[in-house]
Amino acid sequence: MPNLNSAINLDYKKFFRWWKRELAFLVPNKVRELISDKQGTIIIRPDGNQFLLSYWFDWRNEPLMKIEADENGSTQFKDLLASDEKYQKADIILRLTRKLAIQKELSLPAAAKENLYQVVTYELSRYSPFSTEHAYYDVKALDVVNEPGQLRVVLILTAREMLDTLCRNLKSLGITPKFADYEDIPNDLEGNEEPYNLLPEWLRPPPDKSSRLIHGLLTGLVCTMLLLALALPVLFESHAVNALQEKIDAIEKDAKNTKALQSEVAALVEETQQLIDKKTEKPPIVEVFNALSKLIKDDTWLAYAQYANGQLQIQGESPAASTLISVLEDSELFANAKFVSPVTRDNISKLERFQISVDITKAGDSNGSDE
Repeated sequence: MPNLNSAINLDYKKFFRWWKRELAFLVPNKVRELISDKQGTIIIRPDGNQFLLSYWFDWRNEPLMKIEADENGSTQFKDLLASDEKYQKADIILRLTRKLAIQKELSLPAAAKENLYQVVTYELSRYSPFSTEHAYYDVKALDVVNEPGQLRVVLILTAREMLDTLCRNLKSLGITPKFADYEDIPNDLEGNEEPYNLLPEWLRPPPDKSSRLIHGLLTGLVCTMLLLALALPVLFESHAVNALQEKIDAIEKDAKNTKALQSEVAALVEETQQLIDKKTEKPPIVEVFNALSKLIKDDTWLAYAQYANGQLQIQGESPAASTLISVLEDSELFANAKFVSPVTRDNISKLERFQISVDITKAGDSNGSDE
């Protein structure tokens, strides 16, 4: 049964990419060619001391050639570009093979979604045999159904020294890749998804500002036309609406006075209720969560916490979830700690997943009543 209380996460970037792709069908091919000079993608795969080149366009992959990392290879690549204009306009990417990169699926708290790269950077040595000084890496969220409070991602890594060497060899051939990815998790070359990139900032080519400007102008023009198409019918009906509005205004004048009085009464009631709630709320919610943060050890993750009606519910992962019951019970602030669902073990993180409910005592009430 779906959880109606779960938050709805809207991916605006994905929506606009989809919207841009759908709008492209409305533009004639000749106009699209004028707007964008990019035609297909040249994929470069390392193969020992050589590079295998193929051409990707319209969901088809065409093998091209194999070149050496020397002057002869540079000449071969220049001849390839000169042989057809489509190769000159194609993007160039570096695709690492299984010998040169690795991947690992991770389960992270959903709260890490906005800072995936920073979170993984902090724990990289725990997730992989590499440290941040010896690897290039990136994180990609998986398009799967996530468990509540969890986010499934894949971490892609490659050795820093190896990728630096490959980029130097490509640069000697006059080749600057747009991005580097991994063959087991290839980027979407049709541009429907935002690509991940194993190249560091200093190895990436400068952004094409002219292309972005043209796309921005075209998008603005299409938006303007759509707005005009929506606004014109409204404009034609505006005169009739204005006539009706004049009649409504006379009625609304009295209604506004009544609403103003109702708002004042509602505000007084709300203020009174807030004072009552503040008076009866013991202990404050800040004190509850402050005590909880001191009791829970650093090796335990909390993915969810809810405090209502004197009861606290927490969800998360811990190396030994059973010890949390005694930890909470030993505090004067908590009582009746218990598991509300079975403890399970995550196969990836090897941590125990728990959900605990605990009552909040009113420690300190006696002091307040004596006064």
